[in-house]
Amino acid sequence: MNKPPMTAQSIMNPHPNTLHVEDKVSDGIKIIMNNRYRRLPVIDHQGCFQGIFGVNCLLRMVLPKAVVMEQGLDNIQFMNDNLSDLHQRLKQFENQPVAICMHQDSIQIAPDTPLLETLLLLYKTKASIPVVNPDSQKLMGVISYWDVGEKILAAEN
Repeated sequence: MNKPPMTAQSIMNPHPNTLHVEDKVSDGIKIIMNNRYRRLPVIDHQGCFQGIFGVNCLLRMVLPKAVVMEQGLDNIQFMNDNLSDLHQRLKQFENQPVAICMHQDSIQIAPDTPLLETLLLLYKTKASIPVVNPDSQKLMGVISYWDVGEKILAAEN
């Protein structure tokens, strides 16, 4: 008896935490920090995938503009910012929508992507991967290292 091929849909979390494009940066920070996530999918009101909001965005917000701008400074040893300075920079963005810095060109996969291809992509990207219906662009779920680990550890035969 042949087993059906395993796909991305069979290992994804179908109910991931998400953000909406108009949610505030402070909302995204709370979810990321409370759950120790690296990134979150962003959707619109129809559930369509819009992009990714993550910790790289937060780092870009707290770093001096001279560092993150195109052709910015490479050496910042002369700067002496402390945690309070970084907090103040972050506060400037907390009421802005997450859309101000979400990545719209993030890697995504279809629900029928084969299991091993999905795992290889997860390995290469080193971050959770949104599973998106290619026809409707609706977010169907997310695959994280934790989801994969739980499924592998639970599968004895």
